[in-house]
Amino acid sequence: MNVLITGGGGFLGSHLAHRLHEMGLYVSVLGRRRYSSLSSAIQQIQADLRDSDAILEACRDQDSVFHAGALPGIWGHKKDFYQINVEGTRNVIAGCLKQGVRRLVFTSSPSVVHGHTDMDNVDETIPYASQYMADYPKTKALAEQEVMAANGRQGLLTVSLRPHLIWGPGDPHLVPRIIARAKKKQLIQVGKGTNRVDLIYIDNAVEGHILAWQALKPGSPVAGQCYFLSDGQPVLLWDWIKRLLTSLNIPPVTKSISYGMADGLGWILEIAYRLLGLSGEPRMTRFLASQLATSHYFDISRARRDFNYQPVVSPEEGMKRLLKSLQALPEG
Repeated sequence: MNVLITGGGGFLGSHLAHRLHEMGLYVSVLGRRRYSSLSSAIQQIQADLRDSDAILEACRDQDSVFHAGALPGIWGHKKDFYQINVEGTRNVIAGCLKQGVRRLVFTSSPSVVHGHTDMDNVDETIPYASQYMADYPKTKALAEQEVMAANGRQGLLTVSLRPHLIWGPGDPHLVPRIIARAKKKQLIQVGKGTNRVDLIYIDNAVEGHILAWQALKPGSPVAGQCYFLSDGQPVLLWDWIKRLLTSLNIPPVTKSISYGMADGLGWILEIAYRLLGLSGEPRMTRFLASQLATSHYFDISRARRDFNYQPVVSPEEGMKRLLKSLQALPEG
């Protein structure tokens, strides 16, 4: 069986590629460059999601496509987010339809429903956010809706998965950013520190994708649906960060700022960066303030029910593995 993974060189994509290869599938990954971390047995296709012809060719002879490629981030050019996340997803859908792909698994994000306020154990019946504070969640929401609308067209079955804050050894985003800011004494607690958030360990995210894919068959309740995925145990965000830093002998966060003040600061910095054309990323944005100060954890009962999702690595074991990998890294 042939399987294509977009974003196959990323954290989730590469782990997913190796797991599917171990299961005996013929795996191809699509990315903008070649990735030395991938097994030589995995075919690599160099292409951009915005290249519709390249995506069409990549989908040829594929039974299934895992669309994990995207432009993430809290800041950037609106045009780039739209072209990669929305138009790129349209290219993947079109490629699947024209080449007769049977199953499409889309990696979405819980941020498609997250706004200014707390989200305590919400499920998939919650509507999309009425207003977005960043282009990433807005374009992921648009892309997710395109994927769900494509279900059933020309025999294509689709499912959208919303893993929340993927972490673990090799994570290039969440944990390294926390550590880098803490070492520079730039990490400041936003809010009261009582907000609970969901995380998902990398092995659990891969497991959820594979289980959903295996269940994606004609007549299955999975087809055309979206699902939250997590470790199933929300954490107190700032306690979790404190434990991580303390375990690595990094001084814990001692400064704090109110959510309202952080939101206002983010608004000012966003305006300044746009008006002045500043490079880089603002230290604070409204979206980041919301992510750091509010609770956002989700009910994963639907995933447990519809495709028997169950985390395979506990948060405690995941932290042990993460710390072991970080402590083995050279100082710097």
